[in-house]
Amino acid sequence: MTELEIRKAIIENCLKMNATGLNQGTSGNLSARYKDVMIITPSGIAYEVLKPSDLATMPINKDYGSWDGPLKPSTEWRFHLDIMIERPDVGGIVHTHSTYATILSIAGKEIPACHYMIAAFGGPTIRCADYATFGTEELSANALKALKDRTGCILANHGMIATGANIAKAMWLAVELETIAKQYYQSLLIGGPNLLSEAEIANVMERFKGYGLQDKKSANSNAKPKTRAKTPAKTKAPAKTKAPGKTKAAAKPKVAAKRKAPSKARTQTKPRARKQA
Repeated sequence: MTELEIRKAIIENCLKMNATGLNQGTSGNLSARYKDVMIITPSGIAYEVLKPSDLATMPINKDYGSWDGPLKPSTEWRFHLDIMIERPDVGGIVHTHSTYATILSIAGKEIPACHYMIAAFGGPTIRCADYATFGTEELSANALKALKDRTGCILANHGMIATGANIAKAMWLAVELETIAKQYYQSLLIGGPNLLSEAEIANVMERFKGYGLQDKKSANSNAKPKTRAKTPAKTKAPAKTKAPGKTKAAAKPKVAAKRKAPSKARTQTKPRARKQA
């Protein structure tokens, strides 16, 4: 994706997460990797009025904390940037204060293996990071610890973080995290969940390889065998070359017949004209 496409995708997903109830107001923030910089939403600006040029950029591997753009980056830029630095596999980050994940974070609860979809986060739990003030180095360190070998976590008394190879996959996981949080919370109301074993989660993780939100590149690669399968049928086309020869031969007599007809008409009209004279 181009830088402009990434900037547009960030804004589209900001609007999407508020429209679906995944976030409220400007409390959440999104970021995406583009080459050697991180593009991140600005601080305290309504998503509805955001323009692609409003997003800030921050270098990933140099000049730590510096930024460029018309608006200063989100106050949570530190854990966004630290995740990008520590996790080269991460290309997109979504941070929200979604209702059910935040409820569990207020209670300081991690999410256990109550549903097999938890395997999409890299293990049998979605951890809850220890509390620290927003925007601080301490919060960033706690988030990195909770995200070890995981693609998502809960931040105590705060919200949640979901990561992905790109912003679309990070948003997909953010929705999944909130869904599992809601299911776990509601299962606690009726006596608690029946937990899956670590062995089963490991089995599901193996089956999950290649599962999830697919990008256009993988979709196009699946379509290639279909185009190759059609090419042998085109080799039979030379057998039809006899047909044009027949049509040409048949056309000649028709043209000759039309030319003779006018000549007969002329020989008949001339004698009649002489008799009248």
